[in-house]
Amino acid sequence: MPRRPAQDETPGHDSFLDIVANIVGILIILVLVVGVRVKNAPVTLAIPETADETPQQAADLKRHTATEAALRKDVLAAHGEIRRLAEQAEAYAGARNALATMVAAAEAEIDARRAKLGDEARQEFDLKRRLAESQVQLAAVEQQRAQIETARESPVVIENHPTPISRTVDGNEAHFQLLGGRIAWVPLTRLVDELKARAKRQTHRLQFDSEFTETIGPVDRFRLRYTLVRKEITPEMAMELGYGGYVVSLARFDLLPLSGELGEPVDEALAAGSEFRRRLAGLRPGRTTVTVWVYPDGFAAFRRVRDELYRLGFSVAARPLVEGDLIGGSPEGTKSAAQ
Repeated sequence: MPRRPAQDETPGHDSFLDIVANIVGILIILVLVVGVRVKNAPVTLAIPETADETPQQAADLKRHTATEAALRKDVLAAHGEIRRLAEQAEAYAGARNALATMVAAAEAEIDARRAKLGDEARQEFDLKRRLAESQVQLAAVEQQRAQIETARESPVVIENHPTPISRTVDGNEAHFQLLGGRIAWVPLTRLVDELKARAKRQTHRLQFDSEFTETIGPVDRFRLRYTLVRKEITPEMAMELGYGGYVVSLARFDLLPLSGELGEPVDEALAAGSEFRRRLAGLRPGRTTVTVWVYPDGFAAFRRVRDELYRLGFSVAARPLVEGDLIGGSPEGTKSAAQ
């Protein structure tokens, strides 16, 4: 039979267990006390220390504060407007109900009076009632017609311009420049005629040079700069022409304005007695084409000038220019196309 283990008879064992139990109890009590204190303690926010506020942060805060105040003011104003509209709608509803009550009472009274009448009198009463209703409707129609007549739209004006079919200009041609809201006479024909006469006298200068440039003018506040070039005749061309050597040809010409503000404003030009009118008076409508050299800022004004030239009987050609370009031409250029 197995032997039972002997009991631990070490002295102080029970006392040690009692001490441990007491310590555990004390710890539990301390935890409860701390928990109660934490639960009942006032809440405090720990705000970390920051650096001093910068001017940018102060400006942003001021701006946000002003925005918030403005938004608050708008909200309050909108709230007040909503209350006012609600009160006005309530007042209108009351007035409408009162009118409906009055109409119902009037209709009831009319029906009661009609019921007291005889057959013949009732028919006459109905006729008078329908007549009154028709007169009210007629008055409303007359009022509506009068309003339509007083508010009648202005007649639509359809402008009539020549058929937009372009034709090359071969006859008399007058030139104007439209720049910066000002229109100026361009003596292109006169300067080109001078170029033709002078170029013939300058061909000898190209005996030893391949290129020659000269300026003519000024004429009416414009100069003309042209360039002549020498082109050698190839053997093939010499056999075809029957002679050799070289030929002189025009490379290009440009008009140089003496000022950036030539001419007169378009409003003044279209008025009576202007320089523009005086130039047009020396031209023959129907036999002269007016060519307007237009820069990008002058297209709106060009339409006004074009309409007036059409009214006077002139054919009109537009030559658009890029900003900074000069009026000019070359043998490879094109003629104006008028409408």
